[in-house]
Amino acid sequence: MELFDSMFISASGMRVQGERLRVIAENLANVDSVGETPGADPYRRKTITFRNQLDREMGVDLVKVAKVGTDRSDFRKKYEPGNPAADKDGYVSLPNVNALVEMTDMREAQRSYEANLKVIEASRTMLSRTIDVLR
Repeated sequence: MELFDSMFISASGMRVQGERLRVIAENLANVDSVGETPGADPYRRKTITFRNQLDREMGVDLVKVAKVGTDRSDFRKKYEPGNPAADKDGYVSLPNVNALVEMTDMREAQRSYEANLKVIEASRTMLSRTIDVLR
């Protein structure tokens, strides 16, 4: 039943890529979010990591989300003394989110999602043709 196994593996890949897209969308939505009080930290970029998990019932390795963490890199600084979120020196801390990196990650996640979908479609087609031959 390798066709079913490939479908389950691809479905798990689609699930984690969907979660990855959610994290990326959250990062992009907060690309300009600053702290609410003077000197407060702005939004911190989220990251996602994956892991393999053996499904003992099916005997296949599936991909799962290991954790959603935070990027500990430094915040960007911008001199805006009139901004309510500015510190005592007039600098506003901006999120450590790079929209270009996020868009690139989004494109990669989208393509991975589509590749897994193609595997499911191909497996389904092969299974359907096998059933037609057996009739």
